[in-house]
Amino acid sequence: MTTPPPLLYDQYYHIFNRGNNRENIFIEERNYLYFMELYIHHIAPVADTYTYCLLRNHFHLLVRIKSESEIQTSRVIRNEVSGTRKVSSPSLQFGNFFNAYAKAINQAYARTGSLFQKPFGRILVTDNAHLFHLVRYIHYNPQKHGFVDDYRTWPYSSYPALISEKPSRLQRASILDWFNGREAFLTAHQEEIDLKPISYLLQDDL
Repeated sequence: MTTPPPLLYDQYYHIFNRGNNRENIFIEERNYLYFMELYIHHIAPVADTYTYCLLRNHFHLLVRIKSESEIQTSRVIRNEVSGTRKVSSPSLQFGNFFNAYAKAINQAYARTGSLFQKPFGRILVTDNAHLFHLVRYIHYNPQKHGFVDDYRTWPYSSYPALISEKPSRLQRASILDWFNGREAFLTAHQEEIDLKPISYLLQDDL
């Protein structure tokens, strides 16, 4: 298996993965919540999050890896259990996050072996068209896979937070600015998605 390149500083990425052998990675509601708790703990120091969607057997994230200087300013973060810990490189932080979640699931459900397919998917996002279509595709995913009739009702997605005015860790202002405001964001989510910029997703039906 070819080792993927490391995540680059100050770049946008589509991060995704699914369960090994397409098995579920979220068994019950508390798993989604724990995934996000671990995500904030491991990933917030190295990446800004724009869009996400957690499904039963896979997930999608749109993030910007922070610049090296941004990460250096938060190189040491607090850990309530062990005091302080150093932040690893972005690629290692993601790896540590997935390993921590997989370990917790294996312990909770008496399972063994890999929870995720390896390595995790990472696609560098280099143009606005890709960003624009990826945001909508990620939000539409639960409906695409038949989990719900209307993607807007899926609770484990960034869509509700992005149209809300409640405080959020998401880069909501940037997302809405990409779409020229909240109303345009809502309208764009009703339009057909151009799959050309994200054609790589169709290969594995993610």
